[in-house]
Amino acid sequence: MRVQKPINSGFSSSSTASDILKGIDIKGKTAFITGGHSGLGYEATKALSEAGAHVVVGARDILNASKTLSELSNITILPLDLSDVNSVRKLANYINANKYLFDYVICNAGIMASPEKRVGPGWESQFATNHVGHYVLVNLIWNNIRVGGRIVCVSSAGHHNSPIRWDDIQFTSGYDKWVAYAQSKTANILFALQLDEYGKDKNIRAFSLHPGKIFTPLQRHLSYEEMESEGWLDKDGNPIDPTFKSPAQGAATEVWAATNPVLNGLGGLYCEDCDIAGLASDYKEPFTGVCEYAIDLSEALKLWNFTANLTGVNTFVTKD
Repeated sequence: MRVQKPINSGFSSSSTASDILKGIDIKGKTAFITGGHSGLGYEATKALSEAGAHVVVGARDILNASKTLSELSNITILPLDLSDVNSVRKLANYINANKYLFDYVICNAGIMASPEKRVGPGWESQFATNHVGHYVLVNLIWNNIRVGGRIVCVSSAGHHNSPIRWDDIQFTSGYDKWVAYAQSKTANILFALQLDEYGKDKNIRAFSLHPGKIFTPLQRHLSYEEMESEGWLDKDGNPIDPTFKSPAQGAATEVWAATNPVLNGLGGLYCEDCDIAGLASDYKEPFTGVCEYAIDLSEALKLWNFTANLTGVNTFVTKD
């Protein structure tokens, strides 16, 4: 039984990715991180690499990733464009052919509040990149994940702004960039929940998380005026929100969810600040905890089946 409640992990919002790994032996482990060359992904890659793991990074821009990661050791960079299912398939085929085995798969890459764009057969780009690409990837490399492995999906407190819009998932009747982002982040949580249902008998567990508010390239589609109106920046472009984390702090929860032994035997849970989160209804603060529609098993299976039909990819036998 999943209990969506903090466990007093001993870490906090100020913990860094490196803090998480102190005292944990991950030498000889292998991690796969999408977008592991930028923002939170870079910090997770750096911490895991410095702790002795081999980190495989999926990156859209191989040249940029190579430059960014050049000072780290035990890194492999592979081409990956999550918005392009053919790119995802090509990478998965390479991983299968070369018999990679992963202890941790961190679905870290994503886009936020981007202008309306259609990819593939007309899919809304945030849903396609943040959810569909990771769905296809994990399904196609499922047999490359070791027993006892973990899959971690980086979601966001932004999921509070929208459940899955079953009447118009692809925003064919008008586009709202923030609602589209929110829906994709709810999808990340539901995907991890259903994936955990499928993997738990093999002791492959899945988690989702809110990393916190952090300035990273994720904000590249936002203007200074928009960030000022959100209360993130002052009129001169300086950060003013005291709740923002550093990138190293922002990466801590995904590293914690991937590696910490306190989570052994658990799965399908949404985390924040290096702990299991409570339900949103348990908190007075807005955008804290997880919304119940994001941890509804019937919604999780419905989304899984929808995405399977959308892509033609499904490693597991589903139930109606």
